[in-house]
Amino acid sequence: MSSHLLSIDSLSRDDIDHLMRVAAQMEPIASRRKITRVLEGAVLGNLFFEASTRTRVSFHAAFSRLGGSVCDTTGFTFSSMAKGESLYDTSRVMAGYCDAIVMRHPDQGSVAEFAAATKVPVINAGDGPGEHPSQALLDFYTIDKEFALQGKVLRDAHVLMTGDLKYGRTVHSLIKLLSRYAPMRITLVAPPGLEMPSHLIERVSRQGLSVEVRESLAGDFSDVDVVYTTRIQKERFTAEMSEGFNLSRDFTVDRAFLDSRCGPATIVMHPLPRDSRPEANDLDVDLNGDPRLAIFRQTDNGIPVRMAIFATLLGVEERIDKDLRDVPWFVPDRLGVDDATF
Repeated sequence: MSSHLLSIDSLSRDDIDHLMRVAAQMEPIASRRKITRVLEGAVLGNLFFEASTRTRVSFHAAFSRLGGSVCDTTGFTFSSMAKGESLYDTSRVMAGYCDAIVMRHPDQGSVAEFAAATKVPVINAGDGPGEHPSQALLDFYTIDKEFALQGKVLRDAHVLMTGDLKYGRTVHSLIKLLSRYAPMRITLVAPPGLEMPSHLIERVSRQGLSVEVRESLAGDFSDVDVVYTTRIQKERFTAEMSEGFNLSRDFTVDRAFLDSRCGPATIVMHPLPRDSRPEANDLDVDLNGDPRLAIFRQTDNGIPVRMAIFATLLGVEERIDKDLRDVPWFVPDRLGVDDATF
């Protein structure tokens, strides 16, 4: 594994397998049964120049559960970039303060430019419509765990990706990652104008994925193992795209779609946030409490996976088992009132 995590392209299958094994080691810590302090004294720079809740807090929590401390910056307004500071200068300055840096930025390629100026490990937490590698890793970890519970294997799995496949950086990283585990079937369904970039389809097809593009969610999806749906990212639309854009309910993943067109064991995933407003065309709230809905198990899995990323980049993964102790505080058996296990 390289010194930074900027793209799925930088990870081999062996790298991914290693991170999955380390993430499994982190489960007792992430689930609040054990404590470790292997990163005691280390400082994380959490630089988010684009809105985030889950990713920012997840990285913060993961580093903290390894015993480190975190410095947060959110938004351009409160950063020196608002004064014209370059990515190069910001990178070099932050490297003097921090032992690792997580960065989200609205411009594609910006995090790689930032990382080129430092030897301190940098993790891409999303660069515009580009990539989101840690999300793909936690998505893959979730799929693997859910399959294990059902006695399934990854080989020849069928994954449906739907929603905004053009600007959805999570699906860009995930489809690249899944291509490392071909053969596998991928079905892509996106509203007009929001299709998966053709260069990505061509690339993963050459690497062994069987990719089918469909125009709608009508029809039979009973052999789909995973439905991965994404929010329509209107904040990335051009003025021309925004004008007159109206998405029908035909692209909504809800209980009716699952019950009538999918199998009883289909797993439903979403990188979040989902748009829960009544007029939204996203992942419907009528699936809340349904055991097929894995979105909260998915977000929980972000902690052990991001802990594994930090431990591996900073070279402490071998010390985890030797540095564990029990937690002294109360931990509920379930985190949510309607959590369901599959």
